[in-house]
Amino acid sequence: MERELINLLKELTNTPSPSGFEFPVQNILKMYIEPFVDECYIDIHGNLVAYKKGLSNQNLMLIAHSDEIGFMVKYIDEVGFIRFSKIGGIDVNLLQGLKVTIFHYGEKIQGLIGKKPIHLKIPEQAPIEIGDLWIDIGASSKEDAEKMVSVGDIITFESSFNMLPNNLIVCKSADDKVGILVMVATLKSLSQCQPEANLYIVSSVQEEIGLRGAVTATYNINPDICIAIDVTHATDFPNANKNIFGDIKLNSGVVIPIGANFNNNLQTQLKQIAVENNIKYQIEALPNHSGTDANAVQISRGGVCTGLLSIPCRYMHSPIEVVSMNDIDTAINILTNCAKKDIAKFLTYQIF
Repeated sequence: MERELINLLKELTNTPSPSGFEFPVQNILKMYIEPFVDECYIDIHGNLVAYKKGLSNQNLMLIAHSDEIGFMVKYIDEVGFIRFSKIGGIDVNLLQGLKVTIFHYGEKIQGLIGKKPIHLKIPEQAPIEIGDLWIDIGASSKEDAEKMVSVGDIITFESSFNMLPNNLIVCKSADDKVGILVMVATLKSLSQCQPEANLYIVSSVQEEIGLRGAVTATYNINPDICIAIDVTHATDFPNANKNIFGDIKLNSGVVIPIGANFNNNLQTQLKQIAVENNIKYQIEALPNHSGTDANAVQISRGGVCTGLLSIPCRYMHSPIEVVSMNDIDTAINILTNCAKKDIAKFLTYQIF
């Protein structure tokens, strides 16, 4: 992967964008991709939509979500500790002792989620609930805390971006900043040519709280075909139950899911593109819904021919997620080749 794209991913993952507060990321993307498209705008819902004219009158939409999981200040107690609520699905058991950043009118306030020392724990204490936790910002009182933060301020895990051996990246919010990166890189790779179909790029909002941005963006664009790009669970770690969750590995290529949430012919065409161009890929069985923007896109208006490419991700929805640059590259290569094809043949059903 180009150093420029790695730096962009670092900037995207370090930029706060909990659901409903995605504008900082959308603004970065808008400035970056404007040179590669014919039109680029942010709609009333907050989705970033970019358009590159194609050779035909068909419309291909790529979509990935810009929002990340996070928190919101709910209450400031009399002692100055911050009580908070979740934005999106977060395992409360991961939170104790973590550093977080609170964003207050352009200021970054550092804090940590308090943890009762093991010496003070009561045997067989009830499971931890979000209401049992607090954030310590060093305030001496409620009045002192209110000089630094307010109810409604957003909170994210502390930013981090590191490289591991074997082309692995450790960061927060890889879900779904890597999907955004894949779309940007695909656009960049098409900068010297015109795609076969009109190409729409959508950086959607509020995926983590109900796929909301995908609903409105798809209704407005009304694409012939849509391919969502998101992450999926890598299961190449100790004690992962592959009998239930399948065998998905980092550095083994992009994942092409099969199931009811997707047009099977489209997914087969994506596999064929991978085979023709010697691109590594993996298969994942998803017989029900995928939990991605593809859910909303598929049933928009009268229905959309919908596909999904997934980047394997270890430790999803945790403060540290791990993805592979090699897997990201395979997704970019498949989508770049897809955009150069006549998508009309994708609009059929496969007979098995």
